[in-house]
Amino acid sequence: MVEEKAMNKEKAVFIAKIAVPLVIALVSFFLVGGWASTAKSHAATISALDKKKTTVMELTAATTAASAAITLIPGDTATPIANKLMDLSGYFVVVLCAIFLEKYLVTITGFAAFKVLIPIACVLISANVFFKNEKLKNFAAKLALFGLVIFLVVPTSVWASNLIEATYASSVDETLASAKESTQQVEDSATEANGDSTNFLANIISKIQGGITALTSKFEDALSNMIEAVAVLIVTSCLIPIAVLLFFFWIIRMGFGIDVKVPKKLNFKVKKHGVTEAEDKA
Repeated sequence: MVEEKAMNKEKAVFIAKIAVPLVIALVSFFLVGGWASTAKSHAATISALDKKKTTVMELTAATTAASAAITLIPGDTATPIANKLMDLSGYFVVVLCAIFLEKYLVTITGFAAFKVLIPIACVLISANVFFKNEKLKNFAAKLALFGLVIFLVVPTSVWASNLIEATYASSVDETLASAKESTQQVEDSATEANGDSTNFLANIISKIQGGITALTSKFEDALSNMIEAVAVLIVTSCLIPIAVLLFFFWIIRMGFGIDVKVPKKLNFKVKKHGVTEAEDKA
């Protein structure tokens, strides 16, 4: 009777080792996967990315408008500033592409993680009950962790980015306001001067000559602020997602790089600088 109970218990454990991973695979595929791959489930993350996209587009428009307005200032004093502002547009495009990529990846990674990688990992774990292959078991575990990592990268990076952007939000708003004000001042002066078509250039000079130095100084400040805004956006939109991904991979590597065993007879093996020590066998 005791042996029969032991056999039944062993059989139940054997079936559970096969069934539980398969159930997890089904739940991951049909329930969690459906939730994780819809935009509605990531509304907060997508909203934050949309807000960042709007800021980048406003900065791009302000940069282009400011660069065009500078060309109305007589002389070549402010031309280098105009050229530099136009160069910044290329960086804004890169940031915008990164934002769109994150926005699409937030749902794609959910699909890949819970409908592909994790179910495959669970099937491999169930199959390993028969094969009893340690490498296959580790591969399945790494596959499941990789799925979780790619799913968490975008939300985590957006959260970290929001912490940094909150500090610079007022600075970006001031940059936009300053650039728009300087641009509008030049455009208004040019529009008034354009009323006399007989001597357009002379009228522009008469309208804004007295404030050329002040305007140039304003545009210099605007350029400086724009460069700072570009730097912040590149860090938050491009570098932080990469850093978060590398951080998660480092955690996985650390987790699987340490082989923790509990031997029956206190057989401890410690590797230090390539030297193996084995002692204290009871």
